[in-house]
Amino acid sequence: MCLAFSPARHLAAALLAAACRAAAAHDSGTDPSLVIERFAQSYVVEADGSYTLTVEDERRIAQQRAVGPHSQYYISYNGTLDSVDAIAAYTEKPDGRRLAVGPGQIKDQHEAVSAEAPVFQDIRVKVIVFPDVAVGDRLVLRYVLKRSGALFPGHFEDLSSSQFFLNKAFSLRYDLPAGMPLYADARGFRPVALASPPGRRRYQWDYVPGDNERIEADSVSYLDYGKRLAVSTFADYAAFARAFEAGARGRAAVTPAIAALARQLTASRAAPREQALALSDWVRKHIRYVALYIGPGGVVPQAAGEVLARRYGDCKDQAALLQALLGAAGIDSTGALLNNGNVFQLPGVPTLGIFNHIITYVPGLDLYLDPTAEAIAAGYLPERDLGKPVLLTKTGRLAATPAAQPGRSRNAITFQIGKNGNSLFRVAKTSAGASAEPYRQALRGIGQAERDALVERMLQGAGQRGYGVLDPGRLDGGGDEYQMVFAGVSDSVANLPGQAGVATSFSFWGGVTEAVLALAQEKERSQDYVCPAVDSEDQSGFEFAPEVAILALPAALALRQDRLDYRADYTRAGNTVTVRRRLVFSPPGMVCTAADFQRLRPMVERMLRDLKSQIIVEAR
Repeated sequence: MCLAFSPARHLAAALLAAACRAAAAHDSGTDPSLVIERFAQSYVVEADGSYTLTVEDERRIAQQRAVGPHSQYYISYNGTLDSVDAIAAYTEKPDGRRLAVGPGQIKDQHEAVSAEAPVFQDIRVKVIVFPDVAVGDRLVLRYVLKRSGALFPGHFEDLSSSQFFLNKAFSLRYDLPAGMPLYADARGFRPVALASPPGRRRYQWDYVPGDNERIEADSVSYLDYGKRLAVSTFADYAAFARAFEAGARGRAAVTPAIAALARQLTASRAAPREQALALSDWVRKHIRYVALYIGPGGVVPQAAGEVLARRYGDCKDQAALLQALLGAAGIDSTGALLNNGNVFQLPGVPTLGIFNHIITYVPGLDLYLDPTAEAIAAGYLPERDLGKPVLLTKTGRLAATPAAQPGRSRNAITFQIGKNGNSLFRVAKTSAGASAEPYRQALRGIGQAERDALVERMLQGAGQRGYGVLDPGRLDGGGDEYQMVFAGVSDSVANLPGQAGVATSFSFWGGVTEAVLALAQEKERSQDYVCPAVDSEDQSGFEFAPEVAILALPAALALRQDRLDYRADYTRAGNTVTVRRRLVFSPPGMVCTAADFQRLRPMVERMLRDLKSQIIVEAR
C-alpha cells in the first residue's frame, strides 16, 4: 500500500491480520488463545485537526501459542507528525505480581518498506517487550500519542475494526470541537450517548460481541462485511477529494525537462492512447520506488520535476510525474485513489484508511494507468487494482476500475516416455495480454543458473524428479505476447515397467491445473471472494516408447454453466496420446458471492476429478 493511515488503525489492522491468520489456521472464527479484557481508544481532536490519542489495552494470555506473538506490542506512528509519550506497561502474574516494562524494553524502529508493500508516510514503530510472559498472565499497556498537525488541515478521520479474539470490552471515543461535525458509518459497533462539556461534542461506539467467521481463502476484505467503524469530519467523498487535491496542487507542474521528455517519448506516436501508454511505461521502467516523506505527514507528493531529477519516489510521486508528462503532451489526467488490497466497498464516510494507493486516470481515453506496477505493462492493471471503486481527486467523482482485462495462457507440453518411465520433456509457455509482462519481468531479474534451477523446482512441484534448462526468449521486448520454453529430463513420469497410471495434468508455473485449484481452495463459502477471469489452455502430448502398451484413456469431459466453460479431450494416434484442456471463466466482476460458489461447486469437483485422471499403460 502507498497511502497513509492513522497509527491506531495501523495497529488494529496488524492485530486483525495476526488474529485472522491464527483463526484461519484453526478453522475457527474467534481465536481463543488471547482474551481482550479491555481496549479503549480515545481521541481528543482540535479544530486544526491535530489530536491527542490515549490507548489503554489489557489482554490475557489464554493459551501457550499466544505467548510468542503477543509478548511484544507494536505502536505504529507517523515519524513526521507524531510523538508517543507516557508509555506505561507491565506483565501481571496470576498471583498479582506486576513486572514493569523498563526503558530498555521499549525499542524504536522504522517499519519495513518494500516496493511490493509501500507506505505513504514516515511510519515508525515502538516495540514494547513484556517481561516473563506465560499462560494466565495479563499484559497491560497505556500510552499517549500526540499528533502535532493534521494530514488534511481542519479535518479528522479514522477507521477501526474488530480483533478476532474474545473482546470483553472494546470502546472507541472521539472528543471534537462542537462546530466540527463527525460523520460515522458503524457496523458491529453501537453508539453510546455521552455528556459533552461546553464547546465540545463527545461520541462513543462500543464493539458488539459475537461470533466471527473464519476468513476464507481469497475472500474480500473483512472491512467489506465485518465489524468496523469509519468516522470522518468530511461530509462526503467530494470534500475528501478536494482536500487531497489541495495538498497536491502544483506538484504536477510541467518543467522544461518534463516537456522535453514528453516530446521525445511521444514524437513517433500520433494517437493519444499510444502516447499515454508510452509515458506511463517510461515512468514504470525508470522511476524506482523509494518512500519519501514531505508535507503534512507524507500525503503530499514531491514536485514532478524533483521526481524526474531523482528518478525515484512512491506511488503519489510517480502519479504526479505521470500527470505532468501527460499534461505536457496535452492529455488531461487525474489522480485516482483506491484500495490495492481486497477492499471492494467504500464505507459511507470517507477515510484514508480505505484508500492506500493512488494511480492515474485519463478521462478522455477512459484509461487507468498504474506506473508503480513494475511488472505490468501500461494499458493493463495489476490484478489487485481491478474492479475497485476509485475516487477521482480532480472532480471528486466516484468511479471504478475495469473489472476484467484481456489475458490468456497457453501451454504446449510434450513428454517422450521410455520403457523405464523416464522421459524427455519440453514445455512452451505462451502468455498474452495482461499476463505477458509479469512473466518477462520475473525472468529479467535472475541469471541463467537460477532460471534452470526454477525448472527443477517446477518438476518437484509436479511431483517429479529431474532437471532442465529454461530459454527465456525475448526479455528485452514488449508487446502483448511472450513465450518461454523449458526442456529437460524427468526420471519419474511413470512407474514402469509393469502396469502404471500416467498423470494427465501438470502445473508448470500456471495453466489450467493451477486455475482450477484456485477455484477449489474452499469446500464451502459464506463470504464474497475474489474471482478473476481465466482463459487458459493446456495441450499435453505423451509419446510412449514402442515397448509401452496403452491400455485405457480417460473419458472426455465438457462442462458449461454460469460463465464457466471447461473442456477435456483425450485422443490417441499410434502410441501417442494428446490431452487438451481448456478453461474459460468470465465472471461479471472481480467478486463472486457464496451463492455463485455454491452453483459452481459441482462443476469444480468434476474438474478436479478430471485433473486426477490417468492414462493406463503397461511395459514389460
